[in-house]
Amino acid sequence: MITIGLVGWGDQEDLYPAGTPASRRLGWYARHFSVVEVDSSFYAILNPDTYRRWLAETPAHFSFFLKAFQGMTGHSRGRTNYSSPGEMFQAYLDSIRPVVEAGRLKAILFQFPPWFDCCQEHVRQLRAIRKWMGGLPLAIEFRHQSWYSPEHREGTLAFMREQGWIHTICDEPQVGQGSVPAVLVPTTPDLTFIRLHGRNAEGWAQSGAENWREVRNLYRYSREELLEWQGKLTEIQALGTKEICMIFNNNSGGDAAMNAREMMSILGLNTAELPPRQLDLFAEGES
Repeated sequence: MITIGLVGWGDQEDLYPAGTPASRRLGWYARHFSVVEVDSSFYAILNPDTYRRWLAETPAHFSFFLKAFQGMTGHSRGRTNYSSPGEMFQAYLDSIRPVVEAGRLKAILFQFPPWFDCCQEHVRQLRAIRKWMGGLPLAIEFRHQSWYSPEHREGTLAFMREQGWIHTICDEPQVGQGSVPAVLVPTTPDLTFIRLHGRNAEGWAQSGAENWREVRNLYRYSREELLEWQGKLTEIQALGTKEICMIFNNNSGGDAAMNAREMMSILGLNTAELPPRQLDLFAEGES
């Protein structure tokens, strides 16, 4: 099985009728996709009521791929409002409990920063995270190439299997140590993630630029590039994984939704009809 979704739902203008308020967009999004990656959980530990509202706005088959809070992945470099890691992890677990109890959690994404390299200390941190998070489904995404270097690649994959980490395969520009290759290997039998960040090498490399976050994922995949992934998906499935979840993160220019729909079409998956983008001034009105 292959499921497809996007990072967030707020900026996907093509999916919504003109003038759709922010409060109704998730419901419209769920007409098109069965999963969404929640990015806001990276920036703050959300109130459980926020998740309860999202659950009420979506159908029972819809699931959430939640990003781990930045303090849990080291992005905040130890600067958080929590007195200890244990307190922070517990606050996050309390926050997402409504999604877990509803059976609507796809997985929690631990995306580590570019300075989180392959070393003993960071392996110990991964073991600690696995214990703190209990038996919840956890996906891992590295941003340092050392984890997939020739001397560490097999050890990295074996460690993921041992600890039950879901492999997140990335499609991203290959620019220095802060990007990783697409290693087409599942590490758990139930689920494998693919996150497509675009291939804007110039934008990806400008991490010091003021508008870096706006341009790094500014990319529109061509049909030929998406067709490449059709073959890769077959290769991954042959290695043994029940579900592949593809998440499009090339959101900067509003390209993710259309690329995701095109990928669904390539794979023969049903796509919902898009709403009209504007009123027809010349349509016959009521007399």
